[in-house]
Amino acid sequence: MAGYRKLGRTSDQRNAMLRSLATALINNGRIRTTETRAKEVRKIVEPLITLAVKEKDNFEEVTVTAKVARKDKDGKRIKEVVDGKKVTVYDEIQKTIKKDTASRLAARRKMLSVLYPVTQIPEESAGKKRNTQKVDLPAKLFDEIAPKYVDRKGGYTRIVKIGPRKGDGAMEVFIELV
Repeated sequence: MAGYRKLGRTSDQRNAMLRSLATALINNGRIRTTETRAKEVRKIVEPLITLAVKEKDNFEEVTVTAKVARKDKDGKRIKEVVDGKKVTVYDEIQKTIKKDTASRLAARRKMLSVLYPVTQIPEESAGKKRNTQKVDLPAKLFDEIAPKYVDRKGGYTRIVKIGPRKGDGAMEVFIELV
């Protein structure tokens, strides 16, 4: 008996489809798909959440000094003339950042090997390339999803049957994070 479903696709197509479904599930919390695909996505997503729960608190907070360009009220950089050249004025600020330990960094890289990068477009600038933001899915797993499941020993997803699809009669389901 095979360890996975082939889903009528070649292995690279199947892996790409399952990665995109796993990315969508973690990003949105709920997706609509067929029952067999949902069961395969569950096998990918649940170990990632388990990894995030284990490595949730493995970081150190470090204070660093950073240079930030001084800006005017319009958001443009302020420049001053030094030795006949225009030079941007920088301010030094103290920032507290999270520095991953080795095991958390390895977990982050494992997540990034499975999940696709996601770009989020704010609603007010829909249809425009400006103001797009990259979503850090491993950070979302560590900071938002993992704290919900600290006391849970697996079973992070739920499959809810909707009914047969109109075109081919395949059972459609919602797979969602519990």
